[in-house]
Amino acid sequence: MTTLPTSPARRRLPARYASIVMPLVLSILMTFVVSGISTLKSLGFTPAFLSTWPAAWAISWVVAFPTLLAVLPLVRRIVAMMVEPPPSA
Repeated sequence: MTTLPTSPARRRLPARYASIVMPLVLSILMTFVVSGISTLKSLGFTPAFLSTWPAAWAISWVVAFPTLLAVLPLVRRIVAMMVEPPPSA
């Protein structure tokens, strides 16, 4: 039987970075989608769309990431007021 070579395990960031990585990934994905939709709506699917979208995305991400970092604690408190806490084990 032939065994396939295994790739080395991918290193992961320590858990303490989750409070930065989550808003980072969220802001990248959300601004990518929203800027794409709004640019497409404004320009249509033209060559101008493909050249304009990256700049629109970059500007929206520069605003969105620090905004998420600032408002996420408030959002967590609001959600905690609206949602039942998990049952104790």
